[in-house]
Amino acid sequence: MLELQNICYNVDDEGKNKEILKDVSMKLEDNKFFVITGPNGGGKSSLAKIIAGIYKPTSGRIIYDGTDITDMSITDRAKLGIGFAFQQPVRFKGLTVKDLLTLAAGQEPKASACDYLSEVGLCAHDYLNREINASLSGGELKRIEIAVTIARKTKLTIFDEPEAGIDLWSFTNLINVFEDLKKKTNGSIVIISHQERIINIADELILIANGQVEKHGTKEEVMPYFTGSTFKCKFK
Repeated sequence: MLELQNICYNVDDEGKNKEILKDVSMKLEDNKFFVITGPNGGGKSSLAKIIAGIYKPTSGRIIYDGTDITDMSITDRAKLGIGFAFQQPVRFKGLTVKDLLTLAAGQEPKASACDYLSEVGLCAHDYLNREINASLSGGELKRIEIAVTIARKTKLTIFDEPEAGIDLWSFTNLINVFEDLKKKTNGSIVIISHQERIINIADELILIANGQVEKHGTKEEVMPYFTGSTFKCKFK
């Protein structure tokens, strides 16, 4: 289980102290699918990066399976089984897709690498030996990163707007990937997203606005806080 205790995150904004997150507390139980949503600029991505260890909170504690990981690096958190997929995937010049999948999955056979690519709608024959460089489009990189995240089989997996930059067919396939991953994992999946179809398959929704948790609960409990197809928060 992941527990956030009174998390605050401030940054320097042209000499002024800017609050990004304000006293955020929540518990994320194992074997659940969480979607963190809310208006742009509300602190969603910052919260995800704090959980992953990319950002360090100004104050507060992060407890994972009973261990205080607040001061742990992203590498140490990864060793504990926390995975993170960026909104804008990283390019690795000189490293092939097969290399990256092998590193993520360990010494699994080539067939497994092919399966991971197939899950995200990519043909292994076309991609296994390609370098992770500028020759790949943003959508291709996004799908490869999701395949790598799946291959790692992390206990807590965080996706920051995984639908960004991918086409409609890939998005439909992505929903199936998440539903399948939800069935296979004994841990938790956390997705930052505005997309209604992703929200619809969540066990719990967390609405973040103005750096605070406005609402946390089931879809039925949280959805009344939204209005319209763009899911703009109607604050109460």
